[in-house]
Amino acid sequence: MRTLWAVSDLHVRAPGNWELFDKHVRTQNPADWLIVAGDVAEDLDTVIEVLQECTRRFDTVIFTPGNHEMYSREADELKGRDKYDVLIALCRELGVVTPEDTYQSFAGRTIVPMFTLYDHTWRDPELTRDEALAGAQERGIVLTDSVAIEPYEDVGLWCRDRLAYTLKRLAVVDEPTILVNHWPLVRQAIDQLKYPDIGLWSGTRHTQTWPERYKAETVIYGHLHIPTQISVEGVTHTEVSLGYPREWQATLPLRLSKKAWPYPVLVDEEVK
Repeated sequence: MRTLWAVSDLHVRAPGNWELFDKHVRTQNPADWLIVAGDVAEDLDTVIEVLQECTRRFDTVIFTPGNHEMYSREADELKGRDKYDVLIALCRELGVVTPEDTYQSFAGRTIVPMFTLYDHTWRDPELTRDEALAGAQERGIVLTDSVAIEPYEDVGLWCRDRLAYTLKRLAVVDEPTILVNHWPLVRQAIDQLKYPDIGLWSGTRHTQTWPERYKAETVIYGHLHIPTQISVEGVTHTEVSLGYPREWQATLPLRLSKKAWPYPVLVDEEVK
């Protein structure tokens, strides 16, 4: 037997998070696989250090970047798409599977790592993009993405390009799928947000039908730091984040007691 595990939002720079990663994101079975669904860290050196350690512990590591991997400052050489491309190249040197690589099959399911970003379309349909963003700012909701990604890249255009690229690849997948994305794929996931405006930076309405259309048995995502499970149109959506200390202090003990983090996505009982 081998197990496909999943984590996200390790944020290893936060106090205590590296220690939790080191202690819990490991397995006694070297044949096990691991999904890392984004937000490991902001700097590439740390991201690669963590992923390299994962490759020592698991047979196969599948990684899809999140928004934190794309953060940059004005003085940084790498920003936006350039930073993404370099990150993918570094992952490939480690043998880590990325959204740019051949999809892998596990127990008869195709694992589809995606990088779709966000486009501010999860908003009140009566509001324009600018009106929704202005309203969020008035209410004190502005994500770091607005100063660490958006000044250097047209994120709406980048999101549209990523959607088209991913749809083209999904169209030729025959097996049932496990869809993996840092951002949730369905709007029902953001219904749990304490501050709904955060949804503006939490995905795109254009993925809403993907899980059903592309035969997803499970969707694995992160970003919201609300570790929960919902069912939409018969598809299970599981948020597998660790989150920041104030969050994991409230949620992690119960998950650990239930052996639900790292999250066991699928068990393959017919390994040859």
